[in-house]
Amino acid sequence: MEQVEAIADYGDLCGESPLWDARAEALYWTDITGRRVYRYLWSKKRHELLQSGTEVAGLALLDSGGFVVTNSNGIWLWDGKEEWQLVADSAEGKKCVLNDCVADPQGRLFTGSCFFEPNDNYERGCLFRVDTDGSVHVVDEGILLSNGLGFSPDESTLYYADSAARRIYAYDYRRSDGSVGNRRILAQVPKEEGVPDGLTVDVDGFIWCAQWFGAGVVRYRPDGTVERRVHVPALQTSSLMFGGPDLNEVFVTSAGQREAETLAPSGYDPSSMLVGGPLFHLRTNIRGKEEYRARLAWK
Repeated sequence: MEQVEAIADYGDLCGESPLWDARAEALYWTDITGRRVYRYLWSKKRHELLQSGTEVAGLALLDSGGFVVTNSNGIWLWDGKEEWQLVADSAEGKKCVLNDCVADPQGRLFTGSCFFEPNDNYERGCLFRVDTDGSVHVVDEGILLSNGLGFSPDESTLYYADSAARRIYAYDYRRSDGSVGNRRILAQVPKEEGVPDGLTVDVDGFIWCAQWFGAGVVRYRPDGTVERRVHVPALQTSSLMFGGPDLNEVFVTSAGQREAETLAPSGYDPSSMLVGGPLFHLRTNIRGKEEYRARLAWK
């Protein structure tokens, strides 16, 4: 692997949700707290501010063009410019206060809610599925702090990070109807290593997960054991995504605003190195897989 380097630095307060668009050969990423969306144009090696003023926590490509956005106010369709359409702000009596999202092979969307408070006295979150007709369904409950989602290459498993539980879960997933079940713990992250955040899956079925407070990303085997660790020079490493023409470039987001420090390892020292803010990049000899596109329709 090449050395990790910063390729854009907007001082993101909570850089997140990197998303590669193979059609446009562009990477999108967000600053949730700073309410910004950026674009990195691969062929030009140029980055730019795409949108400001709207919170974007999770981002998925729409097959018809534009994006699905998840945030603390619900699920939205966005044309990438000025047009926004609310899909839902609640489902089955549960508020859609949302974090990360991912499209599934059939164009549905999975996303998780997040009500985390440091005192532990807060509503637990849900895992939602948004079907292509725009209907929203609760498919699991009891999540402490929803984060990254991804699918195995054989489309039989959904992975889901619960940061406050320090767990990456695996579910059996059925493509035909989008059902999930048999939740089990794939990986339990030790407290001294940080907490699991955004994740993605490579073409060989290994799960890559950013570790907030852990200054890096971890590659897990499909059985949950650690295959490798990659150091990133930012303590609050938040998410990652494969991209580039050959899907072997890894883009890693980070967050400069100190958050959720009640979950930090013992002896955590934010003055020891950069907390975060830049978008990082490294080249690997491992290929990722292209993310699926959502097929939700504008009304």
